[in-house]
Amino acid sequence: MKHAQFGFPGPLRDKLVAAILDGSKTTTTALLVEYEQEGEALPSVGERELVLDSSGAGVAVIKTTEVRVLPLSEVDIEHAVGEGEGYSSVAEWRAEHTNFWQGAEMRAALKAPEFTVDDTTMVVATRFVVVAASPQERIG
Repeated sequence: MKHAQFGFPGPLRDKLVAAILDGSKTTTTALLVEYEQEGEALPSVGERELVLDSSGAGVAVIKTTEVRVLPLSEVDIEHAVGEGEGYSSVAEWRAEHTNFWQGAEMRAALKAPEFTVDDTTMVVATRFVVVAASPQERIG
């Protein structure tokens, strides 16, 4: 089973995992370039992933229900709200995600110190549901 890691280990991942577990986070967004650089296949509908917390422990199993590849400018309010971080507008969601994607950790991970985000940046917008609250319940 593939692993799902949200953000980088630490406070942000802890916040995102808590939002998954309480049901408020049902969407996530990644840069298409992340998948391309890793040679990793995009998520697919029906795929199950083990959600890892900051310590690397599996805390839930999620199932992908929708995958869209689109320019950043086309992300809608439904997706932004589904991120579970309290966004009330696409502009607020975009500002936070742009800061994250242009931050030092992401630039280092991408090996692109000058990486910038704009309207044409391609993203992978994924919707998911929790199918097991712990890895021991994988049979769902």
